[in-house]
Amino acid sequence: MSRPWLGILAAVFLLPVFVRHTIATEIWIFAIFGLGLNLLMGYTGLLSFGQATFFGSAAYAAGYLLKYYGINIFLALALGIAVGAVGAALVGYLCVQRSGLYFIMLTFALNQLFYFTAYQWTTVTGGEDGMPGVPRPSALGLDIHPPLAYYAAVALLFLLSLWVMRRIVESPLGKILQSIRDNELRAEALGYDVPRMKLAAFVIGGAFSGLAGVLYAMLFGIVPLEAIGFVFSGNVVFATLIGGSGSLYGPVIGSFVFIWLSESVASMWARWPLLLGVAFVVVVLFFRGGVVEAWARFWTWRYAAR
Repeated sequence: MSRPWLGILAAVFLLPVFVRHTIATEIWIFAIFGLGLNLLMGYTGLLSFGQATFFGSAAYAAGYLLKYYGINIFLALALGIAVGAVGAALVGYLCVQRSGLYFIMLTFALNQLFYFTAYQWTTVTGGEDGMPGVPRPSALGLDIHPPLAYYAAVALLFLLSLWVMRRIVESPLGKILQSIRDNELRAEALGYDVPRMKLAAFVIGGAFSGLAGVLYAMLFGIVPLEAIGFVFSGNVVFATLIGGSGSLYGPVIGSFVFIWLSESVASMWARWPLLLGVAFVVVVLFFRGGVVEAWARFWTWRYAAR
């Protein structure tokens, strides 16, 4: 087993010892969310400001059925993945027709469309008040209502998601996506259907976002309107960039930094976003690969100094 995996396993076991169980659970949910975005941004070169579209849509769809029809938890998770993937297929089909700034603006505009739909559809989504009362069903006869039990379930799903994403990025599809990121024209010249490959990345990223959305709804028992807003999309972008886009473990590190700052430090210092802004500036100016690159540089310097 590689060192990064050992570090992640150690973090899974030790995190609830040092932070509240709810915050620890939110970190792994946000990490799953970041894994989906990283496939687009880090491995395919597509900056999307609309991932909350799939996160929030899946949370609303599964939350509604959990609340009013009491569906099985596994059905809720599968539904969330399906809603995220289908939503990404529809949105992605429109977005991949453009590139660069036009692609970014399309993802942002369509995210706003979904946001205002949720805002106006009060009979289903609750509008500005959100959708409260989302239950947390048992899993395989096990009660996951206690915070630590739900943490264990989410951590297990995160490890499974990380393993699946690793298989994807190391597969031929992952190599094709990286070639599109590095040189789209050359990838097209080699015979790859670039729009279709981009759409595939979009759908996979949407599926991961949908899974995270359902877990988020069950964690807090509510689907807030903000979960489908563009600010939420921006949060996962910042977290992924700070951790290190283009690295499998970057979104995991970035999620820890972002959630820890927003949940723990915010209770002690209201101006905590200043720290996030400073970190983002440092990343943009000196460490394009985020914390992952900074860590690699540190060890390179340390070995060179010996």
